[in-house]
Amino acid sequence: MGADPRFFPARGPIALAAIAAAAGVPLAEGGDRLFADVAPLDEAGPQEIAFLEGRRMIAALRETRAGAVLVAAAVAKEVPAGCVALVTETPQLAYARVAALFHPRPAPVAGIHPTASVAPDARIGAGTQIGPHAVIGAGAEIGEGCIIGPQAMVGAGCVLGPGSVLRAQATMEYCIAGAGVVLNQGARVGNEGFGFITTKAGEHVTVPQIGRVILGDGVEIGANSCVDRGAGGDTVLGPGTRLDNLVQIGHNVKTGRGCVIVAQVGIAGSAELGDYVVVAAQAGLVGHIKVGAQARIGAQAGVMNDVPAATDVVGSPAWPARETLRAFARLRQLAATKRDGTSGGTP
Repeated sequence: MGADPRFFPARGPIALAAIAAAAGVPLAEGGDRLFADVAPLDEAGPQEIAFLEGRRMIAALRETRAGAVLVAAAVAKEVPAGCVALVTETPQLAYARVAALFHPRPAPVAGIHPTASVAPDARIGAGTQIGPHAVIGAGAEIGEGCIIGPQAMVGAGCVLGPGSVLRAQATMEYCIAGAGVVLNQGARVGNEGFGFITTKAGEHVTVPQIGRVILGDGVEIGANSCVDRGAGGDTVLGPGTRLDNLVQIGHNVKTGRGCVIVAQVGIAGSAELGDYVVVAAQAGLVGHIKVGAQARIGAQAGVMNDVPAATDVVGSPAWPARETLRAFARLRQLAATKRDGTSGGTP
């Protein structure tokens, strides 16, 4: 079955020809056949589209009742009779595009809720929706077609590009954001950075945080994540960067384009990430290091030094993944040697 219509009403029915076009899949015939929604492979019915990535659910493919399935060429022969095989090199990507055809992001309902507080000199773009108890500060600029959710806040002087979304209770201060930016529920952007000097007497003296946060086009920030503003200079998240829920970005951190930072990661101040870096869950990065483009940081890694471009590191302290795996193999070998009293030999 497809998505629960109470929460996710589908735009269907949609003709197979339009579905194939969205997926980038050639279609020889049957383009006028109508489909109602997308659904998981093992739940889909005759009017729904499913997908299979890899071979893990090959048994479900053979038994699926879906009307059409997005599949790789290697498994297309396993598609049962009566089900249309939509063959693509990237089934999951094609599915994402088809799902967006049935379930586009909600469009704004233009208007300002009577309980919202909007400064007289704030500039609100055409077609923007401002929800209950939202706050728009003095001199703020909000682009066309934005959605500002309940109790969300756009601080004084902030700029929010067109087509952006602040979901319930998300806040932004001291921030310049591009187009298509999304702040999920409870996200905090522009907080005071964790900057102080400790005196000999043990007193913590706060350093004024007088920088901004710059969010590139298409940046998405997960629920309850925090992005601190710069101490001097800016904190920058490059275009297309994605933060999962519960991520902490310290002051003056800079990322390149398309970085992916997963839940419970903490990145300390002034660290720099190149383009398309991936930081897996619960990893921690010390401040003032550089991570090269397309590097990948493993889950729970403790990164204390620079990471070269296109390098995978794991562990705490983080080492290159291959070296770490060899070290683990040697440790197991030594442990086995101790148990049976034999020599482990040379690795």
